Amino acid sequence: MVHPVAPGFAVKGTSTAYRDDGTVALQWVKTTADQLAQQEAIEAALVAMAADLPRVAPRAAKGVWSTDLLTAYPIGDPHIGMYSWAAETGEDWDLELARKVHCNAMDALVQAAPATEQAIIVNLGDALHYDSMEAKTPRSGHMLDADGRYAKVIDVAVMTIRQCIESALAKHKFVHVVNVRGNHDETGAMWLARLLAIAYEREPRVTVDITPSVFNYYRWGKVLIGMHHGHSCKPDKLPGVMAADRASDWGECSWRYWWQGHIHHESKKEYPGVSVESFNTLAAKDAYANDGGWRSGRTMQAIVLHREHGEVARSRVNSAMFEEAA
Repeated sequence: MVHPVAPGFAVKGTSTAYRDDGTVALQWVKTTADQLAQQEAIEAALVAMAADLPRVAPRAAKGVWSTDLLTAYPIGDPHIGMYSWAAETGEDWDLELARKVHCNAMDALVQAAPATEQAIIVNLGDALHYDSMEAKTPRSGHMLDADGRYAKVIDVAVMTIRQCIESALAKHKFVHVVNVRGNHDETGAMWLARLLAIAYEREPRVTVDITPSVFNYYRWGKVLIGMHHGHSCKPDKLPGVMAADRASDWGECSWRYWWQGHIHHESKKEYPGVSVESFNTLAAKDAYANDGGWRSGRTMQAIVLHREHGEVARSRVNSAMFEEAA
């Protein structure tokens, strides 16, 4: 090859036809989008686009908090932008329901939670139902039932997560935010994290994890929490991933947890040294899930963890508590 490919592309393969004397007669160059270059370009564009985003001003924190406890709010697969018609699936779901149900559920859990100094909000992936102007999954191209234009989906997703953060700030002194990458929003999770990080950069009470990896971690005293959507790594491999990725933390912690979404139903299995748990979604099932026979509860939980003794309490709400109000 003597000619470079276009920017943003990489060589996938070449086919060459030679003359009898060994010289090149024809050559076909097959290219494909350079995934790394695309990701770097997307990240640079997101930072540039958020440059003028209004920043949240610092606010004084008032109250008396428990410094030994952490309250965690894992949010399972919000699927903002998904559409479900009750006549077909038995459950309604659209942008307005997604916003109101998630915000009201978060508010109820915060009100019931102890006044811990530290809190963590974990969007366990698939916050957005689709990841581009086309309503389909990024990798498989599976067509999706969508409500609204992608710009509206962005608006509602940002509004919903922002309101969850604001609700947590009303009870807790510090709030850490994690947006896990899902199979429905591999790109969306990254821009959502960076947007929130810029929006709250002047608010020292809020920190945002902008790790682009599909594995996220958070340590609280002797507690180590791993977060993964569940689409690219099987549960039985997660203990080894944590031990390798966080070897020092693994050795220093007595309580280790993996939290994931993806499958929409609750499950928990203990492995040597760590448990792996999946959480419900508050979202309704779409036509694909309904026709496939998948059924699960629609709940959200708050988990209280002691820095020395691990999990000590939970509270739970379900979507039916807020659907009429919505």
